[in-house]
Amino acid sequence: MKESILFTPGKIGPLTLRNRTIRSAAFESMCPGNKPSKELLDYHHSVAAGGIGMTTVAYAAVTRSGLSFDRQLWMRPEIVPGLRELTDAVHREGAAVSIQLGHCGNMSHKAICGETPVGASTGFNLYSPTFVRGLRKDELAPMARAYGDSVRLAREAGFDAVEIHAGHGYLISQFLSPYTNHRKDEFGGSLENRMRFMDMVMDEVMKAAGNETAVLVKMNMRDGFKGGMDIDESLQVAKRLVDDGAQALVLSGGFVSKAPMYVMRGTMPVKTMTHYMTCWWLKWGVRMAGKMMIPTVPFKEAYFLEDALRFRKEITQIPLVYVGGLVAREKIDEVLNDGFEFVQMGRALLNEPGFVNRMKAESMARCNCKHSNYCIARMYTLDMACHQHLKETLPASLQKEIDQLEKEAAQ
Repeated sequence: MKESILFTPGKIGPLTLRNRTIRSAAFESMCPGNKPSKELLDYHHSVAAGGIGMTTVAYAAVTRSGLSFDRQLWMRPEIVPGLRELTDAVHREGAAVSIQLGHCGNMSHKAICGETPVGASTGFNLYSPTFVRGLRKDELAPMARAYGDSVRLAREAGFDAVEIHAGHGYLISQFLSPYTNHRKDEFGGSLENRMRFMDMVMDEVMKAAGNETAVLVKMNMRDGFKGGMDIDESLQVAKRLVDDGAQALVLSGGFVSKAPMYVMRGTMPVKTMTHYMTCWWLKWGVRMAGKMMIPTVPFKEAYFLEDALRFRKEITQIPLVYVGGLVAREKIDEVLNDGFEFVQMGRALLNEPGFVNRMKAESMARCNCKHSNYCIARMYTLDMACHQHLKETLPASLQKEIDQLEKEAAQ
């Protein structure tokens, strides 16, 4: 059996992490007013104190039009001091800190982003639901520059790395995917054309990052449904990202607006989700059609590993970060032994911020996440939180739903 590299240092571009663990950019929903809060600082500080190599703040919009939630970060100069407090707190614990930068594209609403949502193409998005305006060609260069400007703000705030979100059906992904890109100009049609906006963004990002800030890119290996990007095209995207200067790729999959549980796996607890919603018509709409809108995709440990191994075989120039279904040290060691330089975890660290330290002490450590997805159902309205650590008592109907889903997940 190979000796574990889990607790050895690893490099991403100019950055060296103390071990091979990264807190994934799982949306915390802890930023009321689109600015950092003490709650956000305290959570990332707890993960840093828990032994993580690098924690990732999620997910910051590069423009106001890129906001999909009213409790999401929006990168602008006035939030830099608050972000600096967070990065200083993480650094005091010996961990590095990254921030995920992106634009939600068509997955917003005028009430949140202040205008008709924009995307790769004009259309209607049932996710919000809302009409969407396709970006004009003359808007693409300024949008790409907004990514670069956000990288500069991140550097000013003390972040060691940035993670550019090019997956999950957000704006870059909307240009890449034939499902959402119906453009007739040079930014639509062939894959070469669909990658042009991504290339523009990466050019601005790499100029802004300089030689001091590490650049990771999260991308889809598959969109997760017929008519979306599949693995053959995604491999070409990965190779282009290497050429564009990316220093590590985070290998994910799924479309939040079309195949959300392909991203997260398991069942969405619809009763819990609608319990926290404040918009009455959305609450009832999701309650009536939620099971159909958000179909279950069974959870299993390391659920993206088979696809990720294909990328590992063809992408050898830069580190690859595995994410998806890691809850136990044994499986993490297996993934690292398969040739991945780093692993990301989200729900495991929400359930147990000190899980990395426990893995160091216990070779068979497993976190206590039971995969009910309560944290995700709650996230859309309140902060992301594990039901096992709530101060309040859950209503009996929600507890019953969670108990049933945990029972099904254990079978």
